[in-house]
Amino acid sequence: MTVEVAGVAMRSPVIAASGTFGYGVEFEEILDLAKIGAFVTKGLSLHPMDGNKAPRIIETSSGMMNAIGLQNIGVEAFIKDKMPGIRRMPGVVCIANVFGYTIEDCLGVIERLNDAEGIAMYELNASCPNTKHGGMVFGTDPDSLGDLVHQCKNISKRPLMVKLSPNVTNIGGMARVAQAAGANAVSLVNTFLSLAIDVKTRKPKIANVTGGLSGPAIKPIAVRMVWEVARSVNIPIVGMGGIVKPEDAVEFLLAGATAVEVGTASYADPRAVEKISTGLERWCAANGVTNAADLTGGLRT
Repeated sequence: MTVEVAGVAMRSPVIAASGTFGYGVEFEEILDLAKIGAFVTKGLSLHPMDGNKAPRIIETSSGMMNAIGLQNIGVEAFIKDKMPGIRRMPGVVCIANVFGYTIEDCLGVIERLNDAEGIAMYELNASCPNTKHGGMVFGTDPDSLGDLVHQCKNISKRPLMVKLSPNVTNIGGMARVAQAAGANAVSLVNTFLSLAIDVKTRKPKIANVTGGLSGPAIKPIAVRMVWEVARSVNIPIVGMGGIVKPEDAVEFLLAGATAVEVGTASYADPRAVEKISTGLERWCAANGVTNAADLTGGLRT
């Protein structure tokens, strides 16, 4: 079941996604972290953030929408209060998710994390609006994305994985931009921009008006995007979007992913990541797959 992403060895291709797994330590007594490949922390900003007003999460047909607003305790509190617990967990791979509304914010977070022990790599959230440039989302503008990745990679002491926005017309092109700027890996997809309306009140169901759609409803689109990116770059890909069972993970791997992240499923079942990981191992055994890594890029067309 062992795979390697950007030089980081993992016991399983199945990773707990950012924003759905807290800071990792909260799940220590809920599931066996040794049975999953890694976990990604909640997005870490330079300063603490309260997030958006409620309601900020709703159920949708075969999925959910959220506009939590990247609520987090800030990088300093993470290092002080969460990292000691993470370091006590033997063999656990921690990936720190990093974001900011300016490049300088992202650089500040990475600079602080560089000196913290116990982190294997960074996942750079490129789906934030660049407030210095009128709110243009980093991940939807090639120049902004390239500049962000280049500067973050220059100061990073660890491998840098870039989490791409799916709200673009050419996801393969954006992945190439990230690779050219120095990304060691890419992860995709983040949530899809969406809107739900209460027809009785005629108001948005989420206070922020729009939110990010995730869950099984987006899986076929996410798999297609992973497939497109796999044909565009030669760095590792971590796929995500609606994975709720082992066969879902297999689809992403066949499309070209080296590993996968499980997110929304953890809201329905906090042990979903472990169950999918152990289920994938059983699936491989039942289907004559000696090494899970052999599934990557195995799609027959």
